[in-house]
Amino acid sequence: MLEIFQYSFMVRAFIAGIVIGIIAPLIGNFLVARRYSLMADSLSHMSLAGVAIGLITGIYPIYTAMIVAVAGSIAIELLRTEKRISGEVVLAMFLSGSLAIAIVLISFARGFNVDLFSYLFGSISTVREIDLWIISGLGLVVLTVIFFLYKELVYIAFDEEAAKVSGVKVRLLNIVLVILTAVTVSLSMRIVGALLIGALMVIPVVAAMQLRKSFKQTVLFAIMFGLISVISGLFISYYLNLAAGGTIVVLALALFGVTIILNKSN
Repeated sequence: MLEIFQYSFMVRAFIAGIVIGIIAPLIGNFLVARRYSLMADSLSHMSLAGVAIGLITGIYPIYTAMIVAVAGSIAIELLRTEKRISGEVVLAMFLSGSLAIAIVLISFARGFNVDLFSYLFGSISTVREIDLWIISGLGLVVLTVIFFLYKELVYIAFDEEAAKVSGVKVRLLNIVLVILTAVTVSLSMRIVGALLIGALMVIPVVAAMQLRKSFKQTVLFAIMFGLISVISGLFISYYLNLAAGGTIVVLALALFGVTIILNKSN
């Protein structure tokens, strides 16, 4: 089984996958706690539009995807805080609107091609060395920011109004969180794919919640489930010649099913 690591592209895929398996559920915990799970799907569609822009302009698509996703995440948060439009409506508008823009841009990029499909559904064979450096570097940045702002992010996730009264810079922290989400979504496209990254950010978290632990323990279990899904998914997708992103998400769903059964048996 270990002959898989004789191939450099698989080594890169596993390193990148481990980083994604950690940061995606980590960010997902805060999104789920705030009932903001659709944020990941909305940003994934924006990232897809960014990929199309990259393919049209000849700029590396990860860069354009990240720029578009970060800009979109800030726009969503600013509209939400204005209170004129509810958060759910804002997300629905951006989710469908950004997908429409992506489809139009893809038509300009001469339709679907192999490169685009690798961003849509993930492709372990297309993880290049530059992808690995970007994913590892920015993944470390995400982990560092979460480490230093953990208490404040937990506070606003469960009681935003009380956090405001306590003097916490809620608006700034909300923007930081959505930017981290945008970065995580953009980084995950090579492994999971733009259409499935939302599932990897949410399903391991929901599975961990079935164990009825504290928030910190839920975070740790979610990361564990995320890593199990990614690592097992990469092995299975390689040996059975399956799509990596779909395999990873199916395994995450299987883990969710197991936790449901364990929850009912207790």
